[in-house]
Amino acid sequence: MKTLLSLSLLAFLTLSAVADIQDPPMNDYGPTRKLARGLINLSLAGTELVQNPAEMNEREGNAAGLLYGGTKGFGRFAFRMGMGLYEIFTHPFATYKGSYRPPYKSNIPWINGGYEEFPPELGFESRYRYTRNYAGW
Repeated sequence: MKTLLSLSLLAFLTLSAVADIQDPPMNDYGPTRKLARGLINLSLAGTELVQNPAEMNEREGNAAGLLYGGTKGFGRFAFRMGMGLYEIFTHPFATYKGSYRPPYKSNIPWINGGYEEFPPELGFESRYRYTRNYAGW
């Protein structure tokens, strides 16, 4: 009897200990955020045409800013326009690995290398370092 009672108590505790994540990691991404990301990428893709040559001009000079920065800016502009259209038309569906995350790798700590989730903010205060140059940075 003790064994049966012990096993039933153990089974009850085991079944009641099923954990549930109340705030799962993918909770921040949903169809609304995907639609907003698509609309913002589509409407602000032109900032890449201005931002990339300006950054390249500051880092490597006028010729690099015009040629390499312009080419990189146009490529990023085309990518952002395409991804904006893709995310607008597919916002109701979890398309990337069963989630609403962006299908491109976001690299927030290393802004100059890849694509951010949202395009650059020109002329506004931002949490990113590339919009303003302060003496302490």
